[in-house]
Amino acid sequence: MLREILNLDSGIVMVSGGGRKIARIYFQSWVKRRRKALAEGLPFSVEGEVYVGNPFLADFPVYLIVNPLARKSVEREKLLHWLELKRKEEKLVLLYEERYVGDSIVRYRLRNYLDYLIAYRRETVGVEILNVYKLENGRVVERKTYIRRPMTSGFGSER
Repeated sequence: MLREILNLDSGIVMVSGGGRKIARIYFQSWVKRRRKALAEGLPFSVEGEVYVGNPFLADFPVYLIVNPLARKSVEREKLLHWLELKRKEEKLVLLYEERYVGDSIVRYRLRNYLDYLIAYRRETVGVEILNVYKLENGRVVERKTYIRRPMTSGFGSER
């Protein structure tokens, strides 16, 4: 499912939990394919033709929106209307949220506009967990979990 998201031509994807690496990989790939993008802010470095500015005032093929859930209600309504418009225009939108949102996405109206949700979580011993949700009409239709464990030369890794 991660490769499916990487090869999207249009859609809205949200990365939550501060997964900068995975968000950067997706955004960088989309910028490379589509040639240019507009970012509301840059929480990570990106190569290519990326402009920083107000996404509500410009027309680009790829967008990056930062912390969409932390907005006031008026701004959130404006964002939801804008997302609906960009879906009709078949644009790529990456929503980057610092807070972890996994199963609790059902509490937010934003879920009705998402195609995919990637919830990143780092556990105590360096284990990284990605919960990837595919959403249709605000409902989860598919879910996969990816786990990345660090390679160590400590206990249990040698004979």
